[in-house]
Amino acid sequence: MKQAHLTTNAPAPIGPYSQAIQAGKTLYISGQIAIDPSTGELVTTTIEDETHQVLKNIGAILIEADLDYNDVVSCTVFVTDMNLFSRINAVYATYFNEGIPPARALVQVSALPKFVNIEISAIAHFGSK
Repeated sequence: MKQAHLTTNAPAPIGPYSQAIQAGKTLYISGQIAIDPSTGELVTTTIEDETHQVLKNIGAILIEADLDYNDVVSCTVFVTDMNLFSRINAVYATYFNEGIPPARALVQVSALPKFVNIEISAIAHFGSK
């Protein structure tokens, strides 16, 4: 059985998908982009700001599910320019700085929704604390 998780503290889906789906003890968080949920506007001033907003959106979904960043077991990061890797990585590391960091894949793509530079999806596990 699956259960949808939805919060107004993260952007509403821009397509036919859920913010997150729980199946058993696993939470699958859909790819998040840098939309500020309070304004509906994109945050794209710098890649650092964009990455922070993406990870804040993931954090809001985690909180709604009564989880936190320490419960994340895997992330998939999509970027449009691999030259941004070190700048993205510096921000990413501030969110996963306690305990064991999640597994991660980083993939360069030609384009992302709304022409953003980064999208991150995540998988979290209930009971990993």
